[in-house]
Amino acid sequence: MAARPLTFVVGTGRCGSTALSEVLRLHPHILSLSELMASLEPSALPEGALSGEEFWEILATPPAFANRLIREGFGLPEHTYPGSGGRFSAAGGGIPAVAMTTLPHLGDDPDALFDALRPVVCGRPRGPVGEHHRALFDALAERFGSRAVVERSGYSLRLVPRLREVFPEARFVHLYRDGADCALSMSRHPGFRMIQLTREGGDVPGELAALMGDESAEVGPLLTRPVPLAAFGRLWSDTVIEGLGYLDALPGELVLPLSYEALLDAPDAELIRLAEHLGVEPLDGWLAGARGLLDGGRRGSAERLPPEELAALRESCAAGARALGA
Repeated sequence: MAARPLTFVVGTGRCGSTALSEVLRLHPHILSLSELMASLEPSALPEGALSGEEFWEILATPPAFANRLIREGFGLPEHTYPGSGGRFSAAGGGIPAVAMTTLPHLGDDPDALFDALRPVVCGRPRGPVGEHHRALFDALAERFGSRAVVERSGYSLRLVPRLREVFPEARFVHLYRDGADCALSMSRHPGFRMIQLTREGGDVPGELAALMGDESAEVGPLLTRPVPLAAFGRLWSDTVIEGLGYLDALPGELVLPLSYEALLDAPDAELIRLAEHLGVEPLDGWLAGARGLLDGGRRGSAERLPPEELAALRESCAAGARALGA
């Protein structure tokens, strides 16, 4: 059997990629892996050989800080493991990394899927991490009858060089969105508030380091402190410029640029382009279902800001917007 096409959807985060994962999940021939790489960070793609048991440990270890955020009421919207009724909990030993988002996205019983994967992964011989990931993809694709694999993680442009190194056969989709809308969404997201705080000078990085190592310290005061909206515009712009540099280094036929706004304006045309890039048919039923999922209600959200604040935000996004335009 020929290898299943593998594609990574990369972007800044808050660019419509979660909605795209939902669209991809509707296609009967696509294995849609949501937030796998992001959930496993920073251990998603380690150097050197691993045993199957060591790779399973990466998948199954509960990420300490993510679970802490959930316990303290700052869980990310991407964390979709059931808050009640599941075997794992943030308060009771922690939710495994792979169960945070990836397994719930695939079905209604992430615990059963977790249990089914364990012997498959642990029984594998020692080898590079890419081989373990491919075996995981194949096991899930066989289970769901998928012909193509698409992984999508937020804030993933920075991962492109390592993804290319580990998966040289992979294709990429660069999903991007209006910078001001994207930055405004970042400003309301606990994860991106954490990212922006690490970029700040002064005592903030030290405060974050202390916070992560001290369970008695409160997360709330740091995550809710005021941050200028333009700071998120600069975060978006810097991320776009860095990511475009990585994507420009790849063979052009491997990269499909995809505008979130274009997807809303002409869903059928854009999804047909996307399906061709992913290696699947643009089935009529899939296109119809996707139209029902794509909601333009959040489009233009930055335009509702006061004029001076919007102007400052647009200015902070200008360098990234110019890079996209070029």
